[in-house]
Amino acid sequence: MKKGLKKLISLAAAGAMAASQLGYVPLSGTVAEDNGTKFPYTIEGEDMEGAELWETIYQTEIPDYSGKGFFYLTAKPASFEVIVPEDGMYTITVRGAQILNQEGRQQAVSINGVKYITQAAYSDKWVDYDFGMVRMNKGVNNIEFICEYGYMAIDTVTVSNAVFPDLSAASGTPCDPDATAETKALMAYLKSVYGKHILSGQQEIYGGGHEVATTIRYDAEKKKCVDGDGKEYSFDEADISTADDGSKFVWKCFDEEGQQYNYQSQNRNYTLNDYNYEVRYIKELTGEEPAIRGFDFGSYCPCFAWDDGVANRMIDWAKNKNGICTASWHVNVPVTKADYTLGEPLDFGRTTYKPNTDFITANCMVEGTMEYDYFQLCMKNLATELKKLQDAGVPVIFRPFHEAEGNPSNTQDPIDGSGAWFWWSKEGTEVYNRLWMFLQDTLRDKYGLHNLIYEQNLYAWSENSAKWYSGDDRVDIVGYDKYNCQYNRHDGKQAGTPNEDAEAGLFYTLNKFVKGNKMVSMPENDTVPSLSNMTVEHAYWLYFCPWYDSEQEHFLCGEQYQNPKTLTELYQSDFCITLAELPKDLYKSGNNEQPSTSTSTTSKNTTTTTTTITTTVTSTTTSSSITTTPIDVKFGDANCDGEIDMSDAVLIMQSLANPNKYGVNGSDSKRITEKGMKNADVDITAKGVTSNDALRIQEFLLGKIKSLDPEEK
Repeated sequence: MKKGLKKLISLAAAGAMAASQLGYVPLSGTVAEDNGTKFPYTIEGEDMEGAELWETIYQTEIPDYSGKGFFYLTAKPASFEVIVPEDGMYTITVRGAQILNQEGRQQAVSINGVKYITQAAYSDKWVDYDFGMVRMNKGVNNIEFICEYGYMAIDTVTVSNAVFPDLSAASGTPCDPDATAETKALMAYLKSVYGKHILSGQQEIYGGGHEVATTIRYDAEKKKCVDGDGKEYSFDEADISTADDGSKFVWKCFDEEGQQYNYQSQNRNYTLNDYNYEVRYIKELTGEEPAIRGFDFGSYCPCFAWDDGVANRMIDWAKNKNGICTASWHVNVPVTKADYTLGEPLDFGRTTYKPNTDFITANCMVEGTMEYDYFQLCMKNLATELKKLQDAGVPVIFRPFHEAEGNPSNTQDPIDGSGAWFWWSKEGTEVYNRLWMFLQDTLRDKYGLHNLIYEQNLYAWSENSAKWYSGDDRVDIVGYDKYNCQYNRHDGKQAGTPNEDAEAGLFYTLNKFVKGNKMVSMPENDTVPSLSNMTVEHAYWLYFCPWYDSEQEHFLCGEQYQNPKTLTELYQSDFCITLAELPKDLYKSGNNEQPSTSTSTTSKNTTTTTTTITTTVTSTTTSSSITTTPIDVKFGDANCDGEIDMSDAVLIMQSLANPNKYGVNGSDSKRITEKGMKNADVDITAKGVTSNDALRIQEFLLGKIKSLDPEEK
């Protein structure tokens, strides 16, 4: 099946699901059975299957419960069933109370065997606990509150259709007011595709790795680097060093194309780090290359700083390949401060990016401390590489201090950093956010760097996870790193198989944390979410980016992490933007266009009929006629965004169901306009906008009809 047609069908199916969830009339075959559940649906806690009736929690009363009492989740689960018309997203809200733990207590609900967890804050009154978005399947679904954590009083449970926020509200303007023209152009492009496509990405290995042996040797007598065929390689004479046995060598040499080869002391030869390993695999598997390539500046740590050529590879990717660069910063610190002399090398094994160090993070911002002086060197080394990129006109999606929260806190303070995986967040949110701003201000003000789109990792363990966010004026994109193939699975499958969850609940939780003001991405992941899961669940991540393969984990090539068929289907779909589909003027100011292979259902697969209507009005005071300005009608484009998709059918049904809000004179900013009404009138059986117009648009998207012009039979 052709790439465009596959995407057209998936878009129409996802749109029909959204319309049915909102109460609209979908295409035939998607209507619920007569006994289907009507949403929102509320059940009394004590009426669930297996529930026991409680009126007090031992001697503690919680008055004002509804019904006869409530269910207290202890050693026995309780469940109920609902029937839904199509696979889709729903929300579960519990009116409950939790009086066991002052610091809060986790609670779990199982949907058809798939577990979802929330943090229930302490409350001795009835409050609403939001379990977020959950996926349900067409037909009967079992909802069970399990006693894995428990000790929560459940008065009522309400299941509702999911309401998806407007992703177009996310900002497309960099938080740096002095951002370069290229940075602004890239940010505008990201904004233009967000919520409509997903950008493909892939992290390359950084530092060393994927080593390929060569026959290159250093000839100390001739002062030459030469291989077995006699070919010579260039090097910097200042790089000549002496081994423990007194022999001479150089750390790195280069071929005529600038490829770097690194000295290996064990065999006294030179190896090539195959940084293209992952991208080449994707190309061979799918026929496409990723639009975004992930890099890292970790090798420029002051303890062991060495140039792995990352800046040159980034410039090549952006300027010669027309790709997008993103970069993290695995910057190490000494495990023990006393072992380190400022500016001197330190064995790699005595450094770390983990929290197991006496390095005090807060002191990075305190002049006169070892940490301050050391971190200044870190930033200087980083800025040197970023400056090379800025001078070359290359913007970067920059993700420093990633995965800050780590695991949830293991103390009563939810933001103290005790669950941190890295040194930069081990002292909690207050220090972490100051460090984020300190780095940002230094790069901008001291080093004049304005080519960065700042991306910040967030987790969603609880509402407290939002406190790691540094603010709208400091962040451009928020990202979630998805590693759930071996644990925290929602697909009900065994560990060791690819977990293709779309993680819609996490996506919309992060969206809520930033009030919809920022784009939400997946800058690291193990298994890539499947195309069908993302479209059904409306999990429209800005981009995905699997981590590189190593000897320990094969995140890209390993069968336990990636299903090659799933990855190929996604890469070859119109929903996914690949390298070849990026606009050629990607870094030119003012570019905000989608790629040539847009998900617009009219751009690749169908022909849009555009008709000019001329209205003639006869004057009562003159015999001449007055011709008004022609109105361009793009049949089917109800929301006037230039495209025809399911959002047009949805808007038609909204305007009919709730004219006070979505009608021409409605209160909502996204209401249908007069022009939209003309565009929407596509039904051949009647004049004026009716539900049949929405149905006809869906038929058009599915390819059942070739034109939306009502004059064409």
